[in-house]
Amino acid sequence: MNTPTDLSADAVEKVAKALNGLLADAFALYLKTKNFHWHLSGRHFRDYHLMLDEQSDQIFATTDPLAERVRKIGGRTLRSIGEVAKLQTIKDNDEAYVPPVEMLRELMNDNKKMVAAMRKAHEVCDDAKDIASASLLENYIDDTERRTWFLFEASQQEGGNEA
Repeated sequence: MNTPTDLSADAVEKVAKALNGLLADAFALYLKTKNFHWHLSGRHFRDYHLMLDEQSDQIFATTDPLAERVRKIGGRTLRSIGEVAKLQTIKDNDEAYVPPVEMLRELMNDNKKMVAAMRKAHEVCDDAKDIASASLLENYIDDTERRTWFLFEASQQEGGNEA
């Protein structure tokens, strides 16, 4: 496909692959965050419920810009849930019950994994001289680090700083 980009075909392929991996993980993390949001219980229900709702909205808000960035440079983006399942590295959690603190810790670790993947994708974008994609990721890295921090702090045992 001929698109209005000056990136090489190789650069487009590499950037699209990196961004599609992030997109698949964003969908997986979004659904897991919503899953935990819907199935929370316990004395901190309201606080955790609201925090996870806010975080899931933030994660979902990354999906369209990531996909559109792939399309802007002439790449092909995800087309199905099946493709998401093939590419995601964030593991699903289908357990019938997960204690609230374990939910927060699992999401914290998933967000940390997402940040690491974003940093790798940023390197791919830098190597391809795709400044716009790299710039997009910089804001998402900061947002994901913030989610990780909030999940870390919320998962701490009351009265101490041990996890």
